[in-house]
Amino acid sequence: MFAALLAAALATTPADLAAVGIVASRDSSHSVVLLRSGGRTRVVGIGESAFGGRVAAIVLDSVTLEFEGRRLDLRLSGDPGSAAVARAAPAASDPGAHVLTRRDVERRIGEEAPRILAETTLMPAIDAGRVAGFTLTRVPENSLLTEAGLRAGDVLTQINDTPIDSMATLIGLWPRLQNQSTLTAIVLRNGQPVSLTVSLR
Repeated sequence: MFAALLAAALATTPADLAAVGIVASRDSSHSVVLLRSGGRTRVVGIGESAFGGRVAAIVLDSVTLEFEGRRLDLRLSGDPGSAAVARAAPAASDPGAHVLTRRDVERRIGEEAPRILAETTLMPAIDAGRVAGFTLTRVPENSLLTEAGLRAGDVLTQINDTPIDSMATLIGLWPRLQNQSTLTAIVLRNGQPVSLTVSLR
């Protein structure tokens, strides 16, 4: 009896569960979803569990989770949240340096995540038979990505000293970067390394 009650409690859908990002692949076994609940974010694929449910399906704009036989379809959501906070101008001394308020970035991620995921195109950059980064073949204009200094054609090779050697590495960085005050990306632009820094305050 106790085990059944515990299982039922664990299978309860969190009230604030949201799908905040999806990377969909033609091969659905490679698709992942960013789920958020209770202030935590998890990156999970089909068959993996998070927040008491198991991911059953991922499509372009929604994810299906199973909670003890019950199915829940979550559409991509944004958190418009608080009023806009003015963005600070980049530091004049370094064109690769940008200063943003953390509150504004969080609000904009909630608003822009579906558009960024739908309009950004990445292609693996292969060097000596291994992934050495990802080429941004398309970047949505007037988005957080362009404001951070990224351009179409950039090859993203490193974020905060972590080499970007797979899509899993890139997506897995998200939880670790959430509490950082400085984000530094190294990109190859026209064959030359360029450092892009975003300071959050």
